[in-house]
Amino acid sequence: MMNKYFNEPIEENDLFYICFLIEKVSRHLHQRNSYVVNKLGYDPLYHLISVANVLHSENSDQVVYDVIEEYGLKQSNFHIEDVNRELCTHIPTELDMGKVYTRLIVDTLYPGEDYIEGILRIYNDEICKTLDDYNNGAYYEPSYVIARAYKNGEF
Repeated sequence: MMNKYFNEPIEENDLFYICFLIEKVSRHLHQRNSYVVNKLGYDPLYHLISVANVLHSENSDQVVYDVIEEYGLKQSNFHIEDVNRELCTHIPTELDMGKVYTRLIVDTLYPGEDYIEGILRIYNDEICKTLDDYNNGAYYEPSYVIARAYKNGEF
């Protein structure tokens, strides 16, 4: 996948930043990741991944605020951190989950599919409900186990 603005390839690190940003925006708004991805859509995600190498050096809270304002994203009441403390003693950070989703997208990328299409496909799949339920610890599984679960349609 080529950068929208420069004649250079989009790197896996750019994808990681976008997955981190999706997670951070979602948590800030108390929304599911799929809401953010679907409200943004292909073109804004392509823009964001193309400027990820610049955005990552900005204050991430300001980037989150700018994305929310620019794309009119709304607050909701989904709290990903509402967990059973007996089952979940550690809540993964936005960076942790950005890595999980980046690896899943890369590991399941179809031939001819670009990163944005992979983002839209993965974040709209049922596996996200399992990965984002921190009570079960599925996000801790090795990336090949998560990819196999995605391909099989269940853990």
